[in-house]
Amino acid sequence: MNTMKAAVVPALGAPLEIRDVAVPEPGPGQVLVRMLASGICHTDIHAARGDWPVKPQPPFTPGHEGVGLVERVGPGAAQRRVGDRVAIAWLGSACGRCRYCVSGRETLCEAQTNSGYSVDGAYAEYALADERFAVPVPDAVSSFDAAPLTCAGVTTFKAIKAARVEPGERVGVFGVGGLGHLAVQYARIVGGLVVGVDVEDDKLALATELGADHVVNVRTEDPVAKIRELGGLDVAVALAAAPESFEQAYRSLRRGGRLVCVGLPAEGALHIPIFDTVLGGISVIGSIVGTRQDLADVFALHAAGRTRVIARSRKLDEVNACFAEVLSGSVPARIVLEF
Repeated sequence: MNTMKAAVVPALGAPLEIRDVAVPEPGPGQVLVRMLASGICHTDIHAARGDWPVKPQPPFTPGHEGVGLVERVGPGAAQRRVGDRVAIAWLGSACGRCRYCVSGRETLCEAQTNSGYSVDGAYAEYALADERFAVPVPDAVSSFDAAPLTCAGVTTFKAIKAARVEPGERVGVFGVGGLGHLAVQYARIVGGLVVGVDVEDDKLALATELGADHVVNVRTEDPVAKIRELGGLDVAVALAAAPESFEQAYRSLRRGGRLVCVGLPAEGALHIPIFDTVLGGISVIGSIVGTRQDLADVFALHAAGRTRVIARSRKLDEVNACFAEVLSGSVPARIVLEF
């Protein structure tokens, strides 16, 4: 029997274990992908801890920023060939028939599977993928860069699209980490004037380097007061896993502003003042990852040189240390496991 190394969550809240497990066989419509790189997303930590209301079932393998080569195709699989380089994203599959799928909103499909959550993901030497949802990676995009783009990229790209940013509007990015450093770039691409908001000076320096027009350190200054001095925000993109940052983002909006909720704190509710929301014409938008076409567009922008990925390389057996790094806030942007 062929075996592979995989990082497995043995029980919710327990450290991951590197195990030798059987290489899975691709079923109908599936492909077996030999992983080259796999990004680490904060969602993987939430999954391993069972932080959210819908909990994954251990033992399972996290990971939804996987990039690798198709090694085998299952019965009936005709869209992908052996040797194709593909990405395995959070949206593992969707039904393709419901009102959401047929209207271009497949990320809302109620029958979807999610890589590294409801099905085993990319923290392994091999992973299975539904061939329809294994998005091709262009030759001009390295596997190392493609991994973070597969979630951090497509999620913030979609958030900027959902906000309908107009050129010249002021966009606040709350949390300049793995997602935020890309959100800054997508907001600039569509003509936004960008304000980076974080608690770490080095992340704010990164935001400036990537084109932010202003930065605000929440540890040393009141972000709402500082942003109101600038005239307030037209769009606030809330990416941090801290509930209070969502409140700050909301209060930073000027009239007609849009709050885009993206980050998923383990707990916490957003308290919306009805009076201010109605009189100010404020919109509150939830944005969840992106479609296959969104990811193809993200790869195309990167291939054209419009975005930069900031990441550190690590090995699979360092996964628990990587989680600790992410939680400490010491990672400049993304960590990528390279195989």
